[in-house]
Formats: sequence, structure tokens, C-alpha cells
Amino acid sequence: MCRGAGYGIMEDFGGHGIGRQMHEDPGVPNEGRPGRGLPLRHGMVIAIEPMLIAGGRDDYHTAKDGWTLKTNDGSRAAHVEHTVAITESGPRILTERH
Repeated sequence: MCRGAGYGIMEDFGGHGIGRQMHEDPGVPNEGRPGRGLPLRHGMVIAIEPMLIAGGRDDYHTAKDGWTLKTNDGSRAAHVEHTVAITESGPRILTERH
């Protein structure tokens, strides 16, 4: 979907489980095929973190600080994070603005 709209994806990064430590299991990849991967179940809390590159390419590198990601061609990128709780009545977006 994103690539079809002309965006690249930072494939090696993605979301994660939310708990008592940073970046817990399960890993939530930025892309995948529908119906595959870990089934969502009641009680899970996950961070969904799409990371898109405007240049349409997937190439990027880690800066000298060991943390910052930069596109190889200098194009802009965006990173957004939403936290979602899986409840008995379905998903609940915890970072939703009202």
C-alpha cells in the first residue's frame, strides 16, 4: 500500500509489545501479508510504528550517534507511533486524540 503510493519503508524496524521495558516482544513489522504473523489476543498492548521514506526507496543508514536513522538519498522520512490495547471488545487506540 505505501510503496504503491510512492513511499519507501524502513523494513528492519517496526513496532513492539508494550510492557515494563522498552521494545518488548512481540515484534510488529512495518510490513507483511494479511493473515500472517502473531494473532492479536485480549490483553496484548502493542506499539504500531510505521516508518516511511518520501523518496520511494528503502535505503537508509544509522547515523554516527548509533540511534538516528537517515535516508541515503537525503529524502524526508516520517515516523509515527500509536499504542493499541487489544480488549475483549476489540482494539482500543490509547494514543488517540480527542
